[in-house]
Amino acid sequence: MKKLNFKLNIIKIIGLTVVLVLYIVPFMFVLFNSFKTRKDIILNPLALPKSINFDNYISAFDKMGYMHAFTNSLIVTIFSVLLIIIFSSMTAYFLVRKRTKYTQIMFFILVASMIIPFQGIMIPLVKIYGSIGMLNNKWALIYMYIGFGAALAVFMYHGFIKSIPIELEEAAMIDGCTRFQIFWKIVFPLLKPTTMTIAILDVLWIWNDFLLPSLVLIKAAERTLPLSTYYFYGTYTVDYGLSMAGLILTIIPVIIVYLFMQKSIINGVLQGSIK
Repeated sequence: MKKLNFKLNIIKIIGLTVVLVLYIVPFMFVLFNSFKTRKDIILNPLALPKSINFDNYISAFDKMGYMHAFTNSLIVTIFSVLLIIIFSSMTAYFLVRKRTKYTQIMFFILVASMIIPFQGIMIPLVKIYGSIGMLNNKWALIYMYIGFGAALAVFMYHGFIKSIPIELEEAAMIDGCTRFQIFWKIVFPLLKPTTMTIAILDVLWIWNDFLLPSLVLIKAAERTLPLSTYYFYGTYTVDYGLSMAGLILTIIPVIIVYLFMQKSIINGVLQGSIK
């Protein structure tokens, strides 16, 4: 048995190493090429940089209007995630505690909406909202993110809230708590694992999203970071060095957030999976 367990551990380590390499190699190519000139990248994109030169980063930071685009991305991400969490948790709580035929239908409609691909509705979406003047506005983009992100969040909260004993709420009601106070003071704190999981998924999705912002935010002043990196792709030419540096600058904030919150992220995912 010891030999069998040893062999299984070796196989697991080899498998995990292969997966790690598959994930890390593309990122390393982007990182290495961000320090090279356009000529060096074209001649040999797989070679290591001859020297560590930050000219691409300085130029990309200036040309893509990094701080302005970063502020736009931060506003869109923070408000979208917060509103998705608030509205979805309250909706899921209502659907669980008010078990009627109509609430069940509403829940099934929300779940069914997750199977509709965004590509199938993006043209009508742009046409309708463009006709009422809701394009070129980051707040309209936030509104759309709430709509597209609420279904999954409600589905996840719904399963978690069903596991919370109703006796906790009845005891709080006897003590004089209103339904609003019961939710925010008793139920919502218990939803922390699911909230963390939803926040992680939505931050990664919204911060890195390119397609929806490219349809909604046409003006340069409203662009998010992923849209700003597209600045380096012309009709007939691409400045690979600057685009690679721009991509690295775009993902740095997400990496920093993960490094500071990795313990909470891992605990939230594990507790959410157990529930």
